[in-house]
Amino acid sequence: MTDGWRPKAVALDIDGTLIDHDERLSPAVVDAVRRAAAEVPIILATGRSWQTTQPVAELLGLPAGFVVCSNGARTLRQPSGEVVDERTFDPTTVIASVRKYAPNARMAVEEEDTGYRVTAPFPPGDLGSDDVRIRVVSDAELAPGHVTRLIIRDPDQSEDDFIQLAERLGLHGVSYAVGWTAWLDIAPEGVDKSTGLKVALAQYGLESDDLLALGDGRNDIEMLVFAGLGIAMGSAPDEVKAKADEVTKSVSDDGVAAVLNRYF
Repeated sequence: MTDGWRPKAVALDIDGTLIDHDERLSPAVVDAVRRAAAEVPIILATGRSWQTTQPVAELLGLPAGFVVCSNGARTLRQPSGEVVDERTFDPTTVIASVRKYAPNARMAVEEEDTGYRVTAPFPPGDLGSDDVRIRVVSDAELAPGHVTRLIIRDPDQSEDDFIQLAERLGLHGVSYAVGWTAWLDIAPEGVDKSTGLKVALAQYGLESDDLLALGDGRNDIEMLVFAGLGIAMGSAPDEVKAKADEVTKSVSDDGVAAVLNRYF
């Protein structure tokens, strides 16, 4: 960015950016976020559901504002949970393809704001804390209607296996992102975190050039490119770093604090 540029809003991914993979939130990061939030809107932009995003907003002490959940498919007011924008799709053909190419995979969809429907239990913590409501259902019952996203998970497979699975599935008419582990998020076509951020920024009369964004995953790439300044975490995959304007320290080294302390 040009000399003197300052963000007028900040978008923050949660997992691997604000919070490490052991669910730890550093006091230094909390302090930096709170100081920034006193000056500009802080928008959490995450693959998480609203139910598992709101507690993070509370931990950070964020003032009223907006959050982008479900990888951009839902934009909500915080703390009320009022839905400002929602994008959905019919996952029927994707579910059938998954069963063909990954018969042992587990699948999940968000059940509005109450939890998840799953075809089999996910590993502990994958879908949030233990108090998140999980209902095990059949494939046919998984998505009787349109959904905001479809999660595909196979703990017995690797990240590379799932990159190949995404290619084999031939995912047309949807967007997708491969996670850190054997995890695949399927979203409505053309929907990613930048989709929700456009909605949130419009509420403030701001543009993408006004935005500082930090993230660490493949599902953050569009957000980092969209932002006036997109910064990847030091632990991000190389393909994410390649799309970012800068790379900061990892989540374990308080990378978010290092960036925010520059401006606030």
